Amino acid sequence: MKNQTDIIVLKNVNKSFPLAIGGEQQVLFDINFTIKSGEFVAIMGPSGSGKSTCMNIIGALDNATNGIYELYGKDITTLTADDLATIRNEYIGFVFQNFNLLSKRTILDNVMLPLMYRGMSVNDRLLRAREMLRLVGLENFETYFPTQLSGGMKQRVAIARALAGNPKLILADEPTGSLDSKMGNEILKFFEKLNHDFGITIIMITHEFEIAGYARRIIHIFDGRVTYDGTIPKSETVLLDSEKRHKK
Repeated sequence: MKNQTDIIVLKNVNKSFPLAIGGEQQVLFDINFTIKSGEFVAIMGPSGSGKSTCMNIIGALDNATNGIYELYGKDITTLTADDLATIRNEYIGFVFQNFNLLSKRTILDNVMLPLMYRGMSVNDRLLRAREMLRLVGLENFETYFPTQLSGGMKQRVAIARALAGNPKLILADEPTGSLDSKMGNEILKFFEKLNHDFGITIIMITHEFEIAGYARRIIHIFDGRVTYDGTIPKSETVLLDSEKRHKK
């Protein structure tokens, strides 16, 4: 895509967690990569590889133990908690495996809710939420509650909510993990459309090669280290070989 700029820069990022018995466990080791605007990237790896920890740092949900993380040119490590909340609200849309919808609120309310923090009027929030529900094909379901919807419809509500704030970046954590293959493919094709038609940068966390194949680039993490960063290989064997080389 034209006029791409670096929006995410990780330099020698490490992450450790304290242990109850004392000491700490390191889960990320010298992570280095850059993501440009308009990219569709899959961060892939087996369970326990550190990919979700990496996503939490990218999403300003957690801090690196050390290293540099720049988001849209801002050094995240220097920002206050309020600054980070603003970053999440204005720049990033989140889509999670379990949807994270409020079961006792209508889907229209669920999409409107994040807009309260933007200082928008009730009427503007209503118009924006309805526009997003139309975008995901749920304009006729705005008075339904999440419990009345299928898994695929719930995920589309979650996507509408993520898009309502007009984010530059969408972080999707195992977005098809709770869906059957048919509904999962529909959600992934919708991500492709958002990326291609609207230029939204998408970072998708997954452990499945077939799902990662919808992206244009894979960052493969194994045992807390980046073992592959490049275009989608024709076979998962390339990634498995990268794991074997790391083990040696």
